[in-house]
Amino acid sequence: MENIKKLIEEKHLINEGDVIGVGVSGGKDSMALLHYLNSISRDLGFEVVAITIDHSIRENSALDSMFVMDYCKQNRIRAYKFKVDVPALAKQKSLSLESAAREARFGVFNSLISRGTVDKIALAHHQSDQAETVLMHLFRGSGIRGLTGMGLVRDNVFIRPMLQTDEKSIWKYVLDNDIEYREDETNQENEYNRNYIRNEIMPLILKRWPNAIASILNVAELLGKDDEYINSQVPTDAFIISEKEVKIPLSYFLYPAPIVSRMIIRALGYIGVNKDIESKHIEMIISFVNSAENGKRIDLPLKVSLHKEYDFVTLTNKQKKQVTFSEKHKLGSFIVPYYGKLTIKKVNSVGDADKLYYDADKVPKDAVWRFRTAGDIFEKFGGGTKKLKSYLIDKKIPSRLRDYIPVLCVGNEVYIIAGVEISDKIKVDNNTKRIYCLTEERE
Repeated sequence: MENIKKLIEEKHLINEGDVIGVGVSGGKDSMALLHYLNSISRDLGFEVVAITIDHSIRENSALDSMFVMDYCKQNRIRAYKFKVDVPALAKQKSLSLESAAREARFGVFNSLISRGTVDKIALAHHQSDQAETVLMHLFRGSGIRGLTGMGLVRDNVFIRPMLQTDEKSIWKYVLDNDIEYREDETNQENEYNRNYIRNEIMPLILKRWPNAIASILNVAELLGKDDEYINSQVPTDAFIISEKEVKIPLSYFLYPAPIVSRMIIRALGYIGVNKDIESKHIEMIISFVNSAENGKRIDLPLKVSLHKEYDFVTLTNKQKKQVTFSEKHKLGSFIVPYYGKLTIKKVNSVGDADKLYYDADKVPKDAVWRFRTAGDIFEKFGGGTKKLKSYLIDKKIPSRLRDYIPVLCVGNEVYIIAGVEISDKIKVDNNTKRIYCLTEERE
């Protein structure tokens, strides 16, 4: 365990004045980490706070949390106890208990960080955990990024001080310091993927290849260096990025396969998809880009939809909620969900070509802003009536955007399509007395 302090100082895992929350289950690894960090906290000038979570998966989990709280009370360590209903979460989100427990834990951790209760969260993963993670990712079909395993630091707030420490050293530290801990009986239940690898696969591997863990970690480190270099070559300059979507130029898919795959992973990260990405998902996206016609879309297992639109392919996070929207026609500014801000001002004359100008007196008094609906029609500027859907297609408005473009309507008659065009019925002419100008600020 002596290497942990050196690692913390060299990699700046903990800074002076930090409040470090330690995820503590009551097992030997997390209890060893809590004990060790507490023992060096005064020397390095930081505070240790224990965080224990009852996952409600088994009967004794509440006793584990109480054990941690009692230990902290005896050792004057500030501690927080939480209870989450993992079985209910797993059922609600159609997740495995393993995945739901992880989501619940990180939900608690992120909440504590966002509230400023702690500055960072220390997790008790060690060398054997790292080797198991690499194998688990390998079996799931992960790419190189997954095969690099866990990082010492994640998102600048999650740290793994014991990641370069072997399990024997942790055992010795527990015994030498007479640290009490509790065994989690579910560690022997092999329906969990990690437990199956730990209890069934790793013993067989180590029996045949005693140095397998060191070899796995060495390969993971080499892959990490290769991955870091290739990632530095990934082009993203022409990406068009917003909170829920990212547009990639089709020309970028002509790069070599290692660049393209990382480009896709980075694009998914931009829209909040950072986990459970497998090589099959990357292959699905590349196949779609290479074979689909313009205007086509598919849905991916990652809650992502993929659209091929003219010179771009667009990845959209499907967790965007459908909303209704209605606003009276009047001067001033207002926010349109998933679109941005619209501003209507009275002006003296028609000006910039990128703004929409119209005769305010020609707009019916009962006109309202809303999103499009079936049956909407539009009289084009210059004449000729079309279904709104057909008109938007003619204007090459991507299908995923059409439902969120605000339109000014009475019934099914559209007078203004924000950011696109005004109806011929409200155009400015020589008799116009009041000119309104519509501008937009997109999200």
